Amino acid sequence: MKELKVSAINKGTVIDHIPSGKGLKVLEILNLPKDSTILVAINVKSRKLGKKDIIKVEGKILSEDEVNKIALIAPTATVNIIDKWEVVDKKKVEVPDEIVGIIKCANPNCITNYEEVKPKFKVISKKPLKLKCHYCERTMEEGMVVKNLL
Repeated sequence: MKELKVSAINKGTVIDHIPSGKGLKVLEILNLPKDSTILVAINVKSRKLGKKDIIKVEGKILSEDEVNKIALIAPTATVNIIDKWEVVDKKKVEVPDEIVGIIKCANPNCITNYEEVKPKFKVISKKPLKLKCHYCERTMEEGMVVKNLL
């Protein structure tokens, strides 16, 4: 049986264990520069998930906000930091208890949509994902959260 081998990266980030079908959305929210070297693998066999997506980004270390955005879309993902061809840090993404500045409120009347105020949400539930706006108290569920990522 032939197997496709994907080359390792010298320095950058590998996002693994993304639920199948969510890889392109994760890539979209990362808003990477057009000249980035990126590998996206979709529907890869996985013992843990059955099928998964994987993203490798050369030369980019993700910020905490970027990791938090990934957690909202792909809560099973792991982020591996690569340096000199080796994994130097590996962490599971985790939805934080409070989310600031990475999602806009779905309520058009919320102050965050017309004043210069950073949107802030309290996480009511991680599974299923439910957030509550700090300002207008609108509750948002997973589908709405994904649509409103900044």
